[in-house]
Amino acid sequence: MSKRKQLQTLIRSWKDETGAHEIDMREVAKWAHKKGWPLPTPADPMDMLTKQFTEAAREDIEYDKNTGKPFRKYHAIRAKHGATQLHLFIDIEEATRPQMQASLVMRREQMVSDGVMLTYDQDHWNAAHPDQEPIQLPLDLTFDVELRRAAPDEEEEAA
Repeated sequence: MSKRKQLQTLIRSWKDETGAHEIDMREVAKWAHKKGWPLPTPADPMDMLTKQFTEAAREDIEYDKNTGKPFRKYHAIRAKHGATQLHLFIDIEEATRPQMQASLVMRREQMVSDGVMLTYDQDHWNAAHPDQEPIQLPLDLTFDVELRRAAPDEEEEAA
């Protein structure tokens, strides 16, 4: 059994033992450690620093000089270096069209994957609760995106 499956089994065991319906993963971790589950080896400091730079790049927001609208400065792309697949970042101002298109397609694919899983979750809950009104969430986000784009910026609301 994979480590991930073992962790999932432990979560179910914790739920069975505690009877809890809301799961605090820190409590699960404490419980599992008391039962003998080993604490992980501390992360490599270079991996930790790399992760911090990755998070900082993803959160770097600038504002369009003409519209005042925010945009992400750095975008992830996949690149091959020999047999190794790398995750690189590109500056939106320097990205070539193929790089930017690849990055945007990758993010759109992530949204599609989220939509597929949301639909499976929704369908399962609806089937498991036939006595309740079904939850029906539309996946066409066009209207929602337009509403958010038209909404006042947080800075405008604060003023």
